[in-house]
Amino acid sequence: MAEITAGRVKELREITGLGMMECKKALEEAGGDIKKAEELLRIKSGAKASKAASRVAADGAVATWQSPDGKVAALVEVNAETDFVAKNPDFQQFAAALAELVGKHNPADVEALSHMKIGGETVEATRQKLVQKIGENISVRRFERIEAKGKLVQYVHPGSKIAVVVDLEGAEAVAKDVAMHIAFAKPRFMSRNEVDPQVIADEKKILEARAAESGKPPEIVAKMVEGGVNKFLAEITLLGQPFVKDDKQTVQKMLDSQKSKLHGYRFLVVGAGIEKKQSDFAAEVAAMAKTAA
Repeated sequence: MAEITAGRVKELREITGLGMMECKKALEEAGGDIKKAEELLRIKSGAKASKAASRVAADGAVATWQSPDGKVAALVEVNAETDFVAKNPDFQQFAAALAELVGKHNPADVEALSHMKIGGETVEATRQKLVQKIGENISVRRFERIEAKGKLVQYVHPGSKIAVVVDLEGAEAVAKDVAMHIAFAKPRFMSRNEVDPQVIADEKKILEARAAESGKPPEIVAKMVEGGVNKFLAEITLLGQPFVKDDKQTVQKMLDSQKSKLHGYRFLVVGAGIEKKQSDFAAEVAAMAKTAA
């Protein structure tokens, strides 16, 4: 009998997508043999969920919640393998329940959220049941929560792939415009003051190397670098970006003209940063034909 270590339990959980205790019991029943334990779990839980956790869940949706008084809002990204599942009512209900939990209880992280309860069961237990029912890997990836200094306004792009909430003093129409701009431009920072100095230093190093190759005098090189840094900061900061509805003015100038003040914002884009596996269908068919021959 192989030793049943925490590592083996974790490995089986990653293969099946099932709970730690279920995996431990299966390993005990299988004498520590991971393959046999997986087969046992497939028999007990259904073949659909087997290996679900090893598949990339890069699709999904962002669910939103806002308190009745408009002072707190939450965004949660829940991933699935396909857009089809993201439109499933059970999936959407699960995501919406998570957004409400985040908004009302402010968990420290996704791990803390997984231990909270939905209708008497933990989030993790509910997720596992959903995996069994739907047959795809489903994961709770991240969330954002914001408390208002002004007024919160949400924008959810059709399809629920991008969701934005802004905290703004001013007209609701202005807040909506800013939220739509964020969904389009996806700024990394709100203002120059928020940019990490290291980000600026790294960009400056690249600009200096590029400018040095021009062969121009040092004073001209310095001005080229300064101009490049300013352009870079305008591109990555919301307030410095050309406003999407009128690119002749920046977002900051638009806000000033509307006598509005932006306190902050949060946004999530489904699958951002997740490497999606690209499959070559023709190559797969050729490989199958070769094997059959």
